[in-house]
Amino acid sequence: MQKFKVFLVFVSGIAFVFGGCNANEPPGQPRVGITLAENKSYEASLYRQNCAMCHGVEGYGKELQGQQVPSLRTGDISKKSEEEIYQQIATGKPPMPSFKFQMTEEEMRRMAKFIYKDLQGRK
Repeated sequence: MQKFKVFLVFVSGIAFVFGGCNANEPPGQPRVGITLAENKSYEASLYRQNCAMCHGVEGYGKELQGQQVPSLRTGDISKKSEEEIYQQIATGKPPMPSFKFQMTEEEMRRMAKFIYKDLQGRK
């Protein structure tokens, strides 16, 4: 019984140490905005279908075919207005494609607002 208690304490300690880690966040960067994996909104679903493959599961960017795809939470995009984000989604910016033939006008507007408010935590 004593060994079992020691094992539980050990496992609890490991869970405590690693529980706050998220493999989808870059090390050393503070969490910004919502957690996509936990979000059940329509916009989060659109993100997972159209954006996650390049921008990463949580939107912090990732390396793809030897190129760094930018974060949708921090960096240059966090200086753009909601309208500028919408324009980039609609028209693209190489190597990012335009989404005007994959998403409706309303979906692109909702995605821009979602990135601006929910992913970046702006008002």
